[in-house]
Amino acid sequence: QVQLVESGGGLVQPGGSLRLSCAASGFTFSSYYMGWYRQAPGKQRDLVARISNGGGSTNYADSVKGRFTISRDNEKNTVYLQMNSLKPEDTAVYYCNVRKFNSDYWGQGTQVTVSS
Repeated sequence: QVQLVESGGGLVQPGGSLRLSCAASGFTFSSYYMGWYRQAPGKQRDLVARISNGGGSTNYADSVKGRFTISRDNEKNTVYLQMNSLKPEDTAVYYCNVRKFNSDYWGQGTQVTVSS
């Protein structure tokens, strides 16, 4: 079955950096687009970044463009989110996502808190 396991979250000061990882299993990783989403308390879950199956195409939410970078390693079945110049408004639970046959699969999420 599909499993997505996120890691790398934590507490960071404004202006700092974090790198999130999502280890995937249970499906042919290199065949699917992967995404990172985030959900702040009381808000909906929103797309942060998405990457094509081969890694050659990416797209980002306007709020993170120029600060976040999504990448993937198809040999390691892992997708990453490098987050730089973090702001307090980036505080949220970050989720890894894959859509297979019109069904969405999610990891358990990793908390990112940006605070001084």
